[in-house]
Amino acid sequence: MADTRRRVKVYTLNEDRQWDDRGTGHVSSSYVERLKGMSLLVRAESDGSLLLESKINPNTAYQKQQDTLIVWSEAENYDLALSFQEKAGCDEIWEKICQVQGKDPSVDITQDLVDESEEERFDDMSSPGLELPPCELSRLEELAELVATSLPSPLRREKLALALENEGYIKKLLELFHVCEDLENVEGLHHLYEIIKGIFLLNRTALFEVMFSEECIMDVIGCLEYDPSLSLPRKHREFLTKTAKFKEVIPISDPELKQKIHQTYRVQYIQDMVLPTPSVFEENMLSTLHSFIFFNKVEIVGMLQEDEKFLTELFAQLTDDATDDDKRQELVNFLKEFCAFSQTLQPQNRDSFFKTLSNMGILPALEVILGMDDIQVRSAATDIFSYLVEYNPSMVREFVMQEAQQNDDDILLINLIIEHMICDPDPELGGAVQLMGLLRTLVDPENMLATANKTEKTEFLSFFYKHCMHVLTAPLLANTTEEKPSKDDFQTAQLLALILELLTFCVEHHTYHIKNYIINKDILRRVLVLMGSKHAFVALCALRFMRKIIGLKDEFYNRYIMKAFLFEAVMKAFLNNGSRYNLLNSAIIEMFEFIRVEDIKSLTAHVIENYWKALEDVDYVQTFKGLKLRYEQQRERQDNPKLDSMRSILRNNRYRRDARTLEEEEEMWFNTDEDEMEDGEPVLLPTDKSKNDDEIMDHFGKFMERKKLKDGDEKEVLTKSTLTGRQSPSFKLSFSSSGSSKSSLTSHSASSNAPGSPGSPGSPGSPGTIVKSTPHVAAITTKGGLIGLVDYPDDDEEEEEEEEDGDEKEQLAPLTKKSRLGS
Repeated sequence: MADTRRRVKVYTLNEDRQWDDRGTGHVSSSYVERLKGMSLLVRAESDGSLLLESKINPNTAYQKQQDTLIVWSEAENYDLALSFQEKAGCDEIWEKICQVQGKDPSVDITQDLVDESEEERFDDMSSPGLELPPCELSRLEELAELVATSLPSPLRREKLALALENEGYIKKLLELFHVCEDLENVEGLHHLYEIIKGIFLLNRTALFEVMFSEECIMDVIGCLEYDPSLSLPRKHREFLTKTAKFKEVIPISDPELKQKIHQTYRVQYIQDMVLPTPSVFEENMLSTLHSFIFFNKVEIVGMLQEDEKFLTELFAQLTDDATDDDKRQELVNFLKEFCAFSQTLQPQNRDSFFKTLSNMGILPALEVILGMDDIQVRSAATDIFSYLVEYNPSMVREFVMQEAQQNDDDILLINLIIEHMICDPDPELGGAVQLMGLLRTLVDPENMLATANKTEKTEFLSFFYKHCMHVLTAPLLANTTEEKPSKDDFQTAQLLALILELLTFCVEHHTYHIKNYIINKDILRRVLVLMGSKHAFVALCALRFMRKIIGLKDEFYNRYIMKAFLFEAVMKAFLNNGSRYNLLNSAIIEMFEFIRVEDIKSLTAHVIENYWKALEDVDYVQTFKGLKLRYEQQRERQDNPKLDSMRSILRNNRYRRDARTLEEEEEMWFNTDEDEMEDGEPVLLPTDKSKNDDEIMDHFGKFMERKKLKDGDEKEVLTKSTLTGRQSPSFKLSFSSSGSSKSSLTSHSASSNAPGSPGSPGSPGSPGTIVKSTPHVAAITTKGGLIGLVDYPDDDEEEEEEEEDGDEKEQLAPLTKKSRLGS
């Protein structure tokens, strides 16, 4: 059997001044060669791994607290604590530490945390100890001054604390407090306030244990009522004895546990209400007080958790129909407080705590409580439920899925939660907001587990959409049966906004489950009815829901939207909003801009073919004109399938690229110069050995031969695009499908621009062609049956070309407006 004397928990203090549990193990002290000294070693009881290896440094201040705690700092912001299961083990290790440091084991602190100057250290070491004045009324002012002057010096604080402990001085001071109160000696009471406050800042566990004992704590609180800065004393004792009542909803048989609960409540009250707010410099001086409360709470939760009789009786009364409402409310409030205390526990302890509650049947008990009419009881039950969901949502999901096999949908726990969200009586829906957050956590796939045997995501989402989704959407469906919301008051609007927020979350995270539900139940049509609400935030929630669907770029959704003409509600809201520059206007425009930029072809065609007349006059943004241009480009491709085939051949053999970037790359064809390719040949990757491909390469070779002969000739510059304002490339390869069965090749020389030459801008029946180019891409563009190919120009002489453009512009025929332009 393991030696329980040496069994400890290792704690570290985090940045929030809270203790983090690092594990449970057994402590020993031995010489460690690597550290060159005696060290404390803690090995985990689970696997024997090393939890702690800490050298006992001669100058480190170790502090013994509450008989079972040893606390010390290893670095400026790294505090450690060992919590022993038994006092004997703590005393044994404390003796080892004191032996290394040459200290008497009777002390509670071995060193001071802050070094003194050499002069102060010499002065303090030369004096045997701090002598306190006699505890008399006439000497209170002297004592108050002594305490105040000792606080800045760690060594003097240590000597003062030892003197207070050894002489039993605190109890004498509290006797003097009664004398001052009886005599109404206000000056003496003010001095006692300063003295007791200073003793708190000494940060000594041994002093706290005296001050917080049953016989002393109320007198300590009494001393702190007489703040010199206040004209009248506070009435803290009156509150604690008359107003604050201790209720035992289930009788506690353990007197030690009962005393610990009283003590913790009062010390917490001192920290929160009685002591003045500490300054930045005093904050660290109260760290021992924080630790005292923390470890007390850990003890209380542990003692209650181990009392099976207590917990069994608690849950039995909670679920008993014979329990009256007042009693049940007290039971629920106790359980809520119990769960709140558990938040101070570290993960391992909290895991054990919630497992105990789960085994006791906390979820079935909550289900019974949530089905009651008492609003306060339901509110407390909701808080308890939130602790469970935040800690372990999988546990809650598993319970509700098992429950569905035995009960009807109406009484499922998760449906009760949804109903309470829908029926929240609070005009501001504070409870509904909290419950919606819990539902969101439960349906979030990110915290769902996947194992070899089952997938929680698949099972739970299937369950949720089958048994619960109809309850969640019921208010939405009931309120959107007509063209306008049947109820449009503020509270209903808030509720619908919450439901839409959760549905939008589902669209983003649930893929096919929510897709099937939306399409089969025609949910989007119902949601868009809310675009007609007088509350702008509801209309925006509805629009956000649609925008999230469109953002998925899923053709199943797109076909559903087009088939049902669901853009009508959006267009109506947009036109009714007029030219007002507000959030609704911007959000609608952004949705159409997304369709344009992402080139969602089906939606682009649907919008232009059905709503262009309503949009063509909107010119304060270019979104809708850009959308129309997209549509025309799509039509051109459809009218010239040969062009799409050629485009595909060149694109696929050049490199693979995302279809979404196609239009962006085409726009870059305008941003090129004409001189880069004069010193080398353009590069074309091989294409399929079809007849058309051979003709392309044949004409291309002839073109390059002619170009080399004409390097010295005058260059031709194409007209600039009205959208980009940039020069066109230096040469073009064009294949005319009108007027000739053969492809014709033209270069940018003066001779090729002669009137009537095939393929030249001025020739009859040959519309002007704009050819785009990028530094890394050879591609083709179309217009009026022409195909242009340009390869690898450079931007070095862009300015020269812009100057030439003015001279050459007159030589070029006007380009038609349907030239292929990048958006």
